[in-house]
Amino acid sequence: MPETNSAANDESAPSDLISFLKAIPDGRFRRGVRYPQWFLLLVALLGILSGCRSSRDLERFARRHREALNQALGLEYKRWPSDATFLYLFNKAHLQGFGQVLQAWMISQIPGGAGGLDQLVCDGKTLRGSAIETEEGTHRFVAQVTVYARALGVALAQKAYDTGESSERAALKELLAGLDLEGVLIQADALHTTQSFFTGASPRGPTCS
Repeated sequence: MPETNSAANDESAPSDLISFLKAIPDGRFRRGVRYPQWFLLLVALLGILSGCRSSRDLERFARRHREALNQALGLEYKRWPSDATFLYLFNKAHLQGFGQVLQAWMISQIPGGAGGLDQLVCDGKTLRGSAIETEEGTHRFVAQVTVYARALGVALAQKAYDTGESSERAALKELLAGLDLEGVLIQADALHTTQSFFTGASPRGPTCS
């Protein structure tokens, strides 16, 4: 599926999330690092899935579940990561690498791997509260395009953009350009279904609906 990461196509690759998280390069300085990056990313993922919306929420989540995490992961941390620890991680993390690794892990959960992805659903949403009025009297806002895997029921890739600088069509073309679309059914809004769009998106000629 993604050409940037072959782990999803390697049958011998581990399928557990922690192994994938450990493959992400650590962008932090070594000095003063107390927690491994994979652990912080795992806590952040679990926290966000549990409703955390800020670094302070993640700190409280880590505090509440410190003992359970230690027991489940075989760790012996006496303290929990602070909100500053999470902020520093997010500031230094390789976000593109994280997205690719997470995408590869999700694909690994599909029976047959990337070959099991025969349907993708594309959708665009406006981020609430991002709209501002321009000097011309129009509005610009931040939007996000997401590619969902129907087989998993989760998002495989997403891209945010400023409507004053880009468009949903351009963002979706960039997302699809990194995927092998041969034999894949793509479901998208009508504005994406022109022939010119698919000619520029991929030479492999996806099927649209």
